[in-house]
Amino acid sequence: MEKKTEIRKHIADLKKLHTEEELKVLSTAVMENVEENVILKCAKTVLMYYSLPDEVYTHDFVEKWCKEKTILLPVVTGNDLELRVYSGKECLKKGSYGILEPQGETFEDLSSIDVAIIPGVSFDKNGNRLGRGKGYYDRFLKKLNTFRIGICFDFQLSEEIPHDEHDVAMDEIWTENGYVSRK
Repeated sequence: MEKKTEIRKHIADLKKLHTEEELKVLSTAVMENVEENVILKCAKTVLMYYSLPDEVYTHDFVEKWCKEKTILLPVVTGNDLELRVYSGKECLKKGSYGILEPQGETFEDLSSIDVAIIPGVSFDKNGNRLGRGKGYYDRFLKKLNTFRIGICFDFQLSEEIPHDEHDVAMDEIWTENGYVSRK
């Protein structure tokens, strides 16, 4: 089993083989596939993320769906994530790690979140997720009782992600090639 740092380096090397424009084209396919998910279609409140340049691009998706659904975005505060409602690009401000984050009050009604769409450095077919190593999402996802969808590029799939009791697995994984069936 590869170590987490080796997987992160391997994925980073694979990402370097693609231009930002190529990743955006792949991202469009990922997000179009995810939109076919019946749980997402029925959801009223969706936890998303506002992507960094090397992640599945979500800005257009957030903008499109905020008109029909309550879109929540994470905000890094210390060692934790808080959620805030996305209310438009004009309300975003660069926060921790250079991520654009919404301003306003913290969203507290975690039980109302219907689905969470989560980024990752890599995923495996068992739903295991490898993040950037700080544990923000794992700590936060333990507070949620919601359907979790991991999204990534197909080249980010790994045979097996090392995991332990503090890691939170995804219910589904989607790439530009569609749904990744669970083992």
